[in-house]
Amino acid sequence: MSNRGKEITLATRGSDLAIRQSGEVTAALEDRRFSVELVEVETTGDQLDDALITELGKTGAFVRDLDRKVLDEEVDGAIHSMKDMPTEHPSELIVAGVPERASANDVLVTPDGKPIDALREGAVVGTSSLRRKAQLLNHRPDLTVEPLRGNVDTRIEKLLAPVLQAEHEERTEEEKERKAHSGKKDSYEFPYDKRVEEWFDDLSEIKRRALEREVETEYDAIVLAEAGLQRSGLAHQVEYDRLPQSQFVPAPGQGALAVTTLDNELSQDINTVLDHPRTRVETTVERTILRELNGGCIAPIGVHAIIQGENVHVEVQVFSQDGSETVSMKRDVPIQTHVTGAKKVAAELADKGARDLIAEARKETGADAE
Repeated sequence: MSNRGKEITLATRGSDLAIRQSGEVTAALEDRRFSVELVEVETTGDQLDDALITELGKTGAFVRDLDRKVLDEEVDGAIHSMKDMPTEHPSELIVAGVPERASANDVLVTPDGKPIDALREGAVVGTSSLRRKAQLLNHRPDLTVEPLRGNVDTRIEKLLAPVLQAEHEERTEEEKERKAHSGKKDSYEFPYDKRVEEWFDDLSEIKRRALEREVETEYDAIVLAEAGLQRSGLAHQVEYDRLPQSQFVPAPGQGALAVTTLDNELSQDINTVLDHPRTRVETTVERTILRELNGGCIAPIGVHAIIQGENVHVEVQVFSQDGSETVSMKRDVPIQTHVTGAKKVAAELADKGARDLIAEARKETGADAE
């Protein structure tokens, strides 16, 4: 490799999760004697407020600012979460490397680890994903789905804040009672095994931050990508239940990373070091179906592909925005012709009614006005 030993610069978002993901890519390259410098870029998506969350699919807001650095040759490449990437990109750019994918599943995070069917009637679940909202309402029409923005740790803090603050208040009141009864001979028994200070000292850092957070919406649960939870190092600090993939088909490319570069000698070297052939095939099938359906991030679409023997098994769900209507399909396509096979699956889905659901979603979000 002609570029081994040379320093390369890779653009990344500055969130904790993005930095951790970029660290995985950096480590793999440095193991092959590349010297890697990460360049943090604040993207348009990082600046948007909650009211504009549905616009992210139309603008590629987390992606294009990074790729612009590549096109302008300010950096050598950019590291992306694949599920955020538009299916169309400038012809000068290529996806040079697709590392091995982490879990593609979604998980339900609750203060006590409840599964989705154990949530109370009318429970409030947080997500800003159109797909997750439609899937939740399709499975449990009684749920109230509220918007949820922020990095992974911020979302978890928003979930835990009201529960921890209520517990802190109760413990504080009982502590006052304990002190009031100190030295008295009565039947009062302190109900906790630890005093407030000891309880606080034993809390994880994320729970301490949640204790100080101002509560805006009280969530019973939130939905996150399992890969993001694991990569953030928070999986062991929260209670969660993996959602059944047959009912909650993940977003195309979920759990996968991608490194974009110009089409040059360096891109070939990055491909040799980073590319995981199985993940490349599976995510290509998923993104091909998404592109052919013209859904982008505007329509509630789940697509998951997994290689099984000589075929790629594909599961697809397309929903109306309220989750009341759905078109779903499971198919096997040959690995050798996986792109052609993915296009056929998309065409069959479109004819079954997916085209109409996506057109309606685009109309409702105003995507067709662009």
